[in-house]
Amino acid sequence: MSWNLPDFDDLPQVEGMPQGCAWGIFDRDGEKDIFGTLNLLTPDVVKDAAKEVQYGTSVSLNWPIGSIKSPTYFRKSLNHKVMKLEDPSVGLHYGFDDEVDFNTQASSQWDSLCHFLHLPSGKAYNGVTPTIGKMEDPKNTTQKLPTIDHWHHRGCLTGRGVLIDYKSYADKKGISYSPFSIFRISPSDIEAVAAEQGVKFKQGDIIIIRFGVTEALGKMNGAEQAVAMADHNICGIEGTVEMARWLWNHHFAAVASDNLAVEAMPPMENGEVLPLTNLVLHQWCLGLFGMPLGELWDLERLAVLCQEKQKFSFLLTSAPLNVPGAVGSPPNAIAIL
Repeated sequence: MSWNLPDFDDLPQVEGMPQGCAWGIFDRDGEKDIFGTLNLLTPDVVKDAAKEVQYGTSVSLNWPIGSIKSPTYFRKSLNHKVMKLEDPSVGLHYGFDDEVDFNTQASSQWDSLCHFLHLPSGKAYNGVTPTIGKMEDPKNTTQKLPTIDHWHHRGCLTGRGVLIDYKSYADKKGISYSPFSIFRISPSDIEAVAAEQGVKFKQGDIIIIRFGVTEALGKMNGAEQAVAMADHNICGIEGTVEMARWLWNHHFAAVASDNLAVEAMPPMENGEVLPLTNLVLHQWCLGLFGMPLGELWDLERLAVLCQEKQKFSFLLTSAPLNVPGAVGSPPNAIAIL
């Protein structure tokens, strides 16, 4: 099926919620939707995305787990344990197993639609109320929550990815910024890069924006990373209702970047710094639109390839971990040109 979606200002009013709330838009046959804008990845959109493969070259977009070498924002770093496989009865060592323990937000990731609640309603996408008990209990069927494991029921994510290489654009235009600053870009800035690259957006695109954050962090040791991120200043797209409106009106299936939150941190309004709990796009994209956010993606090699080929659209696949009730996951994302 195809989707004829209303623009932001024409979305039906949801009681008690701000204009622009998309709850119920993707519901069908009395079933409460849990996929949000992933519904835009229809068979026709996927078939069209497959035509993007012209060179047969694939690029991983997954920053190594454990690349943030110092825990920040109360998140656990990677613990990797390797164990021998042995048969004590014959004294034979015949191989290895390993175990990994990490926070799913600690490197390249998708945020599920349960990750960040809309405030002040305290609701997640489509008006549901997640709880730890519901998400930790794989047998819980009292409320179908929009967690990442459900992506596997729809074949995960396959579609047309579009790289907005802001870092290369800024270098070319003499625009200077620090990855660890409050520098932020607007919808018109994104459109300027798209025009420079010859990109035209389509419904169902996965827009991926490069600022160079993971590249900068990757050159640092743990102590240097901690200093760089100590004040929580990270560049990104502006966290405004205007940006939310622009993202919805382009009907993207998802948004990803190589920074910590897609949107710049800390949140700001009229020049005033706000607490991190006031992240605007996390509330709009995840909570009100059902539009997944990808963060800390590794985009340097993709940018080099796209610049070399002068082609900034590609087939994108992503198969997150199939953990029941997962709030977030490494994306296992691959771009294929």
